[in-house]
Amino acid sequence: MRDGQVFAMGGRLSGIDARPGTVETVMDTEHTGVESGALDAYSRVVTGVATKLLPSVAALSVRTARGAGAGSAVTFTDDGFLLTNAHVVAGANGGTATFADGTETTFDVVGADPLSDLAVVRVHHPGAPAAPLGNADDLKIGQLVVAVGNPMGLAGSVTAGVVSGLGRSLPARDGHRVRIIDSVIQTDAALNPGNSGGALADSTGTVVGINTAVAGYGLGLAVPINATTRSIVGELVASGRVRRAWLGVAGVPAPLPPQLAARIDQKLGLRVVEVVPGSPAGKAGIYLGDVLLTAGGKPIQTVQELQRLMLGPAIGQQLPMTLLRKNALVDVVTVPAELE
Repeated sequence: MRDGQVFAMGGRLSGIDARPGTVETVMDTEHTGVESGALDAYSRVVTGVATKLLPSVAALSVRTARGAGAGSAVTFTDDGFLLTNAHVVAGANGGTATFADGTETTFDVVGADPLSDLAVVRVHHPGAPAAPLGNADDLKIGQLVVAVGNPMGLAGSVTAGVVSGLGRSLPARDGHRVRIIDSVIQTDAALNPGNSGGALADSTGTVVGINTAVAGYGLGLAVPINATTRSIVGELVASGRVRRAWLGVAGVPAPLPPQLAARIDQKLGLRVVEVVPGSPAGKAGIYLGDVLLTAGGKPIQTVQELQRLMLGPAIGQQLPMTLLRKNALVDVVTVPAELE
């Protein structure tokens, strides 16, 4: 191509005049306007969430026998109760909370539940507004979320991203007990040490998760706010601990026979691979090889679905279960005991 010549359909390339040295700017201006409008809308959402939530999020400082620790917490009641991660306050009875306006106050640990990685603390001088709690079960992949916390000691930091994944599982341990935190939210909003315990909010400024872990560069996880975690938080506020029910049975997902699956509209059950002798499951007549189908009238296809039923209210209450045994449906009634 010789200098000064531009070849394109219609005599010119899009946005470039055929005359040497002349650039057509109309399309660029239009594109810039669209991009600017989109950026303004995005910015308005993020700044709106930040304005709404920053006064409700505190930086926590704790000191234990192992040394000093830090994290974040979210105010969820007007009388000074804050929600954070259990690992943030592990080994501590209290500490100091600092809010975005510079207010500093001491706090006590009301209760912690390592198996959900949630804890409740209460400040001595309440005054921060309560952040609204939502329902993470309504989230969609790709949805905008905003994280508010105090990473690396930088108070009042805000990052934004999208929901990268839903239904993730995160193992949690309390001594020798291991439990799976299910329905964990994965986000690409930048999370760093100190963000743990902070808020993950949707575009309306409603808190849908508590940031709990950084699994790797650019990857963050959050414990969801839903019916299960609300129940856990309620127990922590009321009694400082979470009572859990226990059946004494372990299982793995197993496919159901096609005819049965079509009839009950359920593809999987939970095949029993262990029954603890003398446990509620053993007393109810559940045996190795049985396939659990329902509990309390709800389908059981995964361990997590059974775990959701094993909270305080289930202790000592009859829990009817339907299972498949040698191609026959069998009904049993269990009475979950308290997990010690």
